[in-house]
Amino acid sequence: MAVPMKRFERPMRGHLTRPEMIAVPGQPGTEWTSQRDHRHGKGRKDRSVPRWKSTAAATRAWLRANPQRRGSAALLPNRSRHPMTRCNAAQRLTLAVDRASVALPSLKSKRVSPHALRHTTAMHLLQGGVPFNLTAVWLGHERTNTTHRDVEANLEMKEKALARLDAPDVRLKRFRASDDLMKFPKTL
Repeated sequence: MAVPMKRFERPMRGHLTRPEMIAVPGQPGTEWTSQRDHRHGKGRKDRSVPRWKSTAAATRAWLRANPQRRGSAALLPNRSRHPMTRCNAAQRLTLAVDRASVALPSLKSKRVSPHALRHTTAMHLLQGGVPFNLTAVWLGHERTNTTHRDVEANLEMKEKALARLDAPDVRLKRFRASDDLMKFPKTL
């Protein structure tokens, strides 16, 4: 237990661009599973998050179109009317990404998972100017260091931050070696 862990570099997680993120859920088809797949979130924790009016309208439409939704029935059931599993949600996401990659081929080279969508949301919040601590609350993290592991500034964000600062007023002088330093190689 006293032996320290080996140090390693964590690779930066990729995230989707805004057009890619919008293309993945796309427009739902007319079949039941397509309507259901258009809305799903991470489980195991209750979270209250603001929604766009269009998201609230889509949820109400789903509830009206789903006659089996009574009382404590699952909001997003599988074909046998039980709550969707994590595996089922990941499979449905893969199908959505495959459909969206026809219009946006850049999606083919990205690993899109439910967690990648969560990471993408965090990155878009930060890029939109939402403070880090509010992004942590949005994600349901109890501590901001959990959020820090999840998001790292990308190059574009770093450039914007640098642009806000005044450049240092420093003039670099060209290095000139002293005569003693120039004689040293000759003594070897």
